[in-house]
This record gives sequence, C-alpha cells and structure tokens, in this order.
Amino acid sequence: MAICVFCASSQKIDQKYIDLAAEVGTELARRGHTLVSGGATVSCMGAVARAARAAGGRTVGVMPQALVDLEIADTDSDELIVTGDMRQRKGLMDARSDAFLVLPGGIGTLEELFEIWTARVLALHEKPLVVLDPWGLYASLRRLVDDMYEGGFTRPGVFDAISFTTTVEEAFHLLERPARPITPSPEEVGESAAG
Repeated sequence: MAICVFCASSQKIDQKYIDLAAEVGTELARRGHTLVSGGATVSCMGAVARAARAAGGRTVGVMPQALVDLEIADTDSDELIVTGDMRQRKGLMDARSDAFLVLPGGIGTLEELFEIWTARVLALHEKPLVVLDPWGLYASLRRLVDDMYEGGFTRPGVFDAISFTTTVEEAFHLLERPARPITPSPEEVGESAAG
C-alpha cells in the first residue's frame, strides 16, 4: 500500500523527532509499502524518505514548484511530482495514498491532518488516518476537540475517523487494517461543510 506521511519540515526541532521519522521510514519499507510525502530533503520529511529508500522502499515526493526553486526537493525520490501550488500538491498526495500517518509537525502538518480528518468524518474517503505521537505533542489538540464535542460543535464520529498511538508498531497495525466505515449524520455534514 502507499502510505502518506505528514510531518515536520522545520530544521529547529529536537533530534528525537527526526529519529522517529527515520524509524517510520525504515518500518514502512520493511513492510513493503510505498512512501508518499511532501518531497523535501529537510528535517523529518527528508529523514523518513532517506530511511525508506535505505531499507529498499519506494518513495514518491510531491512538491510545488515554489519549494523546488528553494532547492529543498528530494531529487533522489523514485518519483518526484512537481505541482503548481500547495492545493494541487495535497490533492495529489491524497489521491496517491491508501492511508495517512501523521507525525509531530507544525501548522502545515496540522492543515494536512485536519483536511484528511474532515474528509474522513464526511465519509469522503475510507482510508485509515493515524496520528503517531510518542511525546504528547497533540495532547492539547485532542483536548480541544473534546471541548468542541462538549460544547456541541462536533459529534462522537469525529473520533471514529482517527486513531492515536504512541508506538511505530501500533501505528502500522492501525494503518494496515481496514478503516471503520463512517456514516455522518446530516448535522455533522452541515457542521463540517460550514467550517
């Protein structure tokens, strides 16, 4: 299967996050999967791709021309797709992937997470979505969504559409099993569509 990994491209993060990305890339390849990523050579994004290739895996990078021009494109990718903009990039990453794994990251990673999560809640896809969070970076996000639920802004189905874990092994176990079908209520569709 092709697994899209969303993760940090920031170079000012603790080495443990880069090591986690490399561990994910190695395990992804060991299991015979293809990596789909944002196609950068830097930080976690570069680490996951290099590790996947070093372990014999195939990598597909998707990057807008503006970032290619900054000379951070992973030209060692087995396939590097250059897009016109970020929206096209995300659309191609989604279309080329059978599952999504979110590692610790910044606002770009959050944007990707929320777009895939929302589409899953709306039953626009049935691809597994897993957040690997060994050190609790996303704990406050989970509390925020809990608070949204308590306030009536979300329904319980929001958590049926996503899995959280702290280990690489469990993350791949969750990615490799069929996703639970989601049937959104009319209220959920209205809330998500309205933002």
